Amino acid sequence: MSFFTSLSGLKNADTDLRVIAHNIANAETVGFKKSSVQFADLVATGSATDPRRSPGIGATIAGITQDFVLGPLEQTGRALDLAIDGDGFFALANPFSGEVSYSRNGNFRLTAVGEMEDSWGNRLQAYPVDAAGNPTSAVPADINVPVTNGTATLANVTINVRGIVIAAYSDGSTQPVGQVALATFPAPNGLRAAGQTKWQATGESGAAVFGNPGIGTYGEMISGALERSNVDLAEEMVALLTAQRNFQANAKAIDTATQISQTVLNLRS
Repeated sequence: MSFFTSLSGLKNADTDLRVIAHNIANAETVGFKKSSVQFADLVATGSATDPRRSPGIGATIAGITQDFVLGPLEQTGRALDLAIDGDGFFALANPFSGEVSYSRNGNFRLTAVGEMEDSWGNRLQAYPVDAAGNPTSAVPADINVPVTNGTATLANVTINVRGIVIAAYSDGSTQPVGQVALATFPAPNGLRAAGQTKWQATGESGAAVFGNPGIGTYGEMISGALERSNVDLAEEMVALLTAQRNFQANAKAIDTATQISQTVLNLRS
């Protein structure tokens, strides 16, 4: 039994090492959120078991949780770089499937036809607005920035703290074209990581609740900045050493159990 107990410790230490390595590998990934492994013990018990004689039979993984604490904000000076100063996720729609994913990575670009998208072509979701910049619908949709305004051509695009996307044209005119929609979740730890610093809603996370930047718990928009990874390398290196020692200790326990078994076999022979 000691072999299987130590084997469970080895497997758990290996998972811990992989999670820590993943955190370290993404220390410079924009919008990345670190994870940590939660463990639980296993005990051989039954209704007729004497509680004073119940042996432990190892450990198991209770879950891998993500830490959504705000990462440091870095100024980039690029107008279409957005950071959320507070709670919320950007909503991004796949142009082919329509599937919506959620991200804290605000590195966006403008296509030739005026669509705002991320590096993988997913469309940023926003509320349509009137001439005064007030939302006209509670249902977010793709942002479309008109590349011309009569005879004037698009000069630049700016985004204010309320998330209002404002198009400026060569004739000096300006036009609000949308307000960035932010999503929150009843239980963000239930989100499923989908890669590319994106998450997908699940039954555990609950459905997305959309809101306006700067209102209630939704964070304000900071244009010309990006949210860096919230990984603390010093903290991860300490955790890495601890996980390594844990792995070595369990391996040593298996080695000791092997020696004891060999000694018993030699006595019997």
